Amino acid sequence: MDKFFIEGGHELSGEIPISGAKNAALPALAATLLTAGEVVLNRIPEVRDIRTMARLLESIGASVQVAGNEYRIQAETLSSPEAPYDLVKTMRASSLVLGPLVARTGRARVSMPGGCAIGARPIDLHLSALEKLGATISQAHGYVQAEAPGGLKGARISFDRITVTGTEDILMAAVLADGETVLENAAREPEVVDLADLLIQMGASIEGAGTPVIRIQGVGQLNGASHSIIGDRIEAGTFLIAGALGGGELTVSGVRPAHLEALLAKMRQAGADVAESGPETIRVSGGAPLHATDVITEEHPGFATDMQAQWMAMMTQAEGESVVVENIFENRFMHVSELVRMGARISLHGNRAVVHGKTDLGGANVMASDLRASASLVIAALAAQGQTVIDRVYHIDRGYEKIEEKLAAVGARIQRMG
Repeated sequence: MDKFFIEGGHELSGEIPISGAKNAALPALAATLLTAGEVVLNRIPEVRDIRTMARLLESIGASVQVAGNEYRIQAETLSSPEAPYDLVKTMRASSLVLGPLVARTGRARVSMPGGCAIGARPIDLHLSALEKLGATISQAHGYVQAEAPGGLKGARISFDRITVTGTEDILMAAVLADGETVLENAAREPEVVDLADLLIQMGASIEGAGTPVIRIQGVGQLNGASHSIIGDRIEAGTFLIAGALGGGELTVSGVRPAHLEALLAKMRQAGADVAESGPETIRVSGGAPLHATDVITEEHPGFATDMQAQWMAMMTQAEGESVVVENIFENRFMHVSELVRMGARISLHGNRAVVHGKTDLGGANVMASDLRASASLVIAALAAQGQTVIDRVYHIDRGYEKIEEKLAAVGARIQRMG
């Protein structure tokens, strides 16, 4: 099992190119099931969840050709519209194939999704929305089965709560439904907009992506297309926080600053020297004194839950007492005990964490518990004195492309060892 060995206290300077967003690439890959035409996707990150999704597409009957970060997918015939447990047990995004499969073939059988152990991620919103589109849903033996032999019918769907994967799943189902579908209380994330952009290139009729109300006029069929995935705002945010603690000048390129507005505003509020230096470039100068700043995780355009753990690592190096409120997932503080092992002073009160800074962090043996917790431990290790060993880094491999290589290129002392 791979581990990271990190020697902290070294300056980070230079430029890090940001990979395509995993959370945009996964629904884009699922969307290729909606057409018999070839879909070419560029800037697909080399991360574990992507490889799992590619294997899933192949098991369903699609042809997947990979050349570096370019994927060519053709789902001419879908021989087996099923997502089996053995393939998707490590990936929560498996539910994204539910909508496309039932829209294209009239049936789908999908294992209940797995992934990080950061709390319940129910797909009840997906299922009730599919029922409103005319699908019959049954659940048994850990699988969800959806059937719509006569095709899906457009409907007005108001999500009880904002759901990113639910919005994406139903958006994909609705593009082939008969008539108009209106999604209310829809997720507004940039990844939803990126998916809509791809679907429109494929021939879908979609208005309002990026707003709370999305209107879809169903079409008879979709065509092939070519699309480049947006930059990963969470990867960019992770490196910007590392750079704020790193003492040098770090630039991240290939990501739209507008996608990180909430994080950048909070970083500036905390005293970090961060600025946009181009249409897809952000610079941070490390070493500026930081002061405690509270955050509350919210759906986009609020502060992203996927940046909460990294922010907490940053707050251990800020003067004063900061409060982090987690409103999205109920079990997303598992990194706290590991940060405490490194010298952080953090107290938990339900969905609130109070970080008492500034504390001197020291190298320690720690264990990654989920994807973003892993990133927070890397940030803390880079800021700590001495060597930190992070175990179970397979978690970080689910969402970060060659993170150790990118950090080493800008001065970090980090090695992967089996």
